[in-house]
Amino acid sequence: MAPDFTRAGYAALLDDLTARGYAYRGFADVEPGSRHLVLRHDLDMSIEAALPIAEIEAARGLGAAYFVLLGTEMYNPLSPAGRQALARLMALGHEVGLHFDAAHLGAGSEALDEAVAAECGILEAVLGAPVETVSFHRPAEGLWAGDTRPAGRRHTYERRYVEEMGYCSDSRGGWHHGHPLDHAAVAAGTALQLLTHPIWWPEAARTPTDTLDDFLAARHGVLDTALAANCAVHAAGRHRLARR
Repeated sequence: MAPDFTRAGYAALLDDLTARGYAYRGFADVEPGSRHLVLRHDLDMSIEAALPIAEIEAARGLGAAYFVLLGTEMYNPLSPAGRQALARLMALGHEVGLHFDAAHLGAGSEALDEAVAAECGILEAVLGAPVETVSFHRPAEGLWAGDTRPAGRRHTYERRYVEEMGYCSDSRGGWHHGHPLDHAAVAAGTALQLLTHPIWWPEAARTPTDTLDDFLAARHGVLDTALAANCAVHAAGRHRLARR
């Protein structure tokens, strides 16, 4: 088996699950009692990091659901680079949904419905396509295994997806609840929701801390370039440093 937490490791994991008879299904049509595999990615830190993972899936004829934050300091889905990355995900045949932080809103509340509807509307305008599924960021009490559908959209923590079928996550860059291939659902041949975060799956093996350091350095480079392009003072300062 290829090592975990590299792109080669992710490809090997997909191949291992396929070899065990698993077939991709989306949230809309998964059957908990069947060998169905729901591939989900929460984009907590980067959209661009999702693209190599999306290519790996598409090369195998697999689809996945990618969930995007709007209110984050980590990336901007409305920027040209963000829009381009989202368009590429859709062109590869993947679903794009809303990643939403509901920690400050009550499950089933009118405020939650209004906030989800508003953010879905923004994301739909960017995508030019409907947003049908929501993934909550660190789901608050009442949302885990709850059947309330915010703003009429399904969400990834409904009872059907986390109790009636298997659920496995790479949270914090590790299999903290066991490797997916060792999951009881895989042993039983029933459906599995596999949540991964593309940031944890670089080209070469890295520790989670090193991966975050790499991410911070890359984001600094993006900000530095954007600042130079939009501020003559910064551009002049960079030019002077480059001449030393």
